[in-house]
Amino acid sequence: MTSVESTPPPLLGATDIRRLAGELDVRPTKTLGQNFVIDGNTIRRIVSTARLDPSETVLEVGPGLGSLTLGLLDAAARVVAVEIDPKLAARLPQTVAEFRPDKAENLTVVLSDAMKITELPHPPTALVANLPYNVAVPVVLHLLEHFPSLRHGLVMVQDEVADRMAAGPGNKTYGVPSVKGAWYGTMRKAGVIGMNVFWPAPKINSGLVGFERSEPPVTTASRQEVFAVIDAAFAQRRKTLRAALAGWAGSPAKAEAALVEAGIDPQARGEKLGILEFTAIAEAKQKLESGTE
Repeated sequence: MTSVESTPPPLLGATDIRRLAGELDVRPTKTLGQNFVIDGNTIRRIVSTARLDPSETVLEVGPGLGSLTLGLLDAAARVVAVEIDPKLAARLPQTVAEFRPDKAENLTVVLSDAMKITELPHPPTALVANLPYNVAVPVVLHLLEHFPSLRHGLVMVQDEVADRMAAGPGNKTYGVPSVKGAWYGTMRKAGVIGMNVFWPAPKINSGLVGFERSEPPVTTASRQEVFAVIDAAFAQRRKTLRAALAGWAGSPAKAEAALVEAGIDPQARGEKLGILEFTAIAEAKQKLESGTE
């Protein structure tokens, strides 16, 4: 016997997406990195992988035509959607009212650039978003910096960006996104999404990156000071740390002194170090400059 409750609520399919895009005269642009998900099963998979609690407030960046928004409203108490496109932002509440009339009041739309927001009407506890690959890393780092209420999340990005975000020390894809992400918590690769579930179809697979926030390293150095070491180390990643950090420290000799103070081989390369080592280098420079041991 099949119950009515067992039928999942409808999500936007290819026909719905094209109808909405036509109505709004929206043509997905490469500039904004717009690729709309047209497959309901993919949306369900993303929402399920995000492991949302029914009491949560979810921050969604770039909701577009609302594919993922509907799935998030089914799983969480509230969705705060940040959209940069005025036409898309204006249409989203109407789409939710059509497809989820009982959830319409649970949606808040903020017309803004996600890279510029520093406050929201409701503190978000989770970030779940299909992010344009060209701004994915800066957006995630910006949101983690400004919204300490974000405890976990799942973002869909270009597959190679997902690999970079989740890489560990020594991995060939390890770099600035990996280390800065580790300041805020643990990032993991949570799956791959094929090209045919999007309109328009991108030329590369997408990757899912999940994160869990944890406390940053305990240090006397500020986040900005630690991030400056990371930027310097990877700006010339093929060089030894003694050479790569020379500009940051003031000279190769000062860089070497800071590295020795931190207990790190000056001939090592940045790609071998974790967030704790970069924190130790920032702290060591601080100590040497203040004359304290």
